[in-house]
Amino acid sequence: MSEYLPEGKLIYDRENIGCISTISGLREAMRAQKILEAKATLCDPGHNLSVSLGEIKGVIPREEGALGIKDGSVRDIAVISRVNRPVCFVVTEIATDENGREYAVLSREKAQRMCLEHYINNLRRGDVVKARITHLESFGAFADIGCGIVALMPIDAISVSRIEHPSERFSVGMDILAVIKSIENGRITLSHKELLGTWEQNAVNFRAGETVSGTVRSVENYGAFVELAPNLAGLAESKEGVKPGQQASVYIKSIIPEKMKIKLIIIDTFNYRSAPSQPEYFCDQKHISRFLYSPECSKKVVETVFD
Repeated sequence: MSEYLPEGKLIYDRENIGCISTISGLREAMRAQKILEAKATLCDPGHNLSVSLGEIKGVIPREEGALGIKDGSVRDIAVISRVNRPVCFVVTEIATDENGREYAVLSREKAQRMCLEHYINNLRRGDVVKARITHLESFGAFADIGCGIVALMPIDAISVSRIEHPSERFSVGMDILAVIKSIENGRITLSHKELLGTWEQNAVNFRAGETVSGTVRSVENYGAFVELAPNLAGLAESKEGVKPGQQASVYIKSIIPEKMKIKLIIIDTFNYRSAPSQPEYFCDQKHISRFLYSPECSKKVVETVFD
């Protein structure tokens, strides 16, 4: 496997399916120490996971269920919560039960340790990585960056336009890109807004005189901030009855790059909530040294420096 992927990305891979479907495939994967994936179907009272393979049963013993289970730094919920989900693993043994039937002993912990040692420990600030959203909290989104190893993306790092909850941008299971924001004491923090384009890259899609769709993000005594794109918002004149979270149709009065401002007039608002869409990325690099959000002509400099 040339790269360490978020858990669930490998399960439908043809080579993976070939390996887990037969005893010979599992033996070969064991010799090669290849990371495989299959679905966990049951967690027994001892918190051992049963895994759906082809010709034989697969078992992940409790202590092999996740990094940190052995030393108690991770709770057993990390194992229990994998039922009915894909799990990555390395085959450690083809054993025989009391009835003489062969079964595969698997280790998710070993797969995660390999991912940590050969991939995650080599990441640095500014690296762009593949990630999969695992769960959402009011303060941020958690994302798997490889083999079930999860990092936090704080809510203020998701986009330039402020949101009330990460569910406005992401849904669980969504595949995204992320930037390594910081690495402290082995804990990785992610960012996302640097991949969603600069002010100019977003503003080029709009023209003065157009009426466009937007989302009301906040209402102040001097007007309402309306998001036109995840990394672009404008200020609309005050209008009675406008509330945060509403969808809006807005008329663009003017676009002023040197002030990084878009002046709007709210035509109408309505209550409607749709599922978050897949993010549109403006970055195809594997590493970002510096992200300058503000236009060169702007007196206000908004940037992120990674290196």
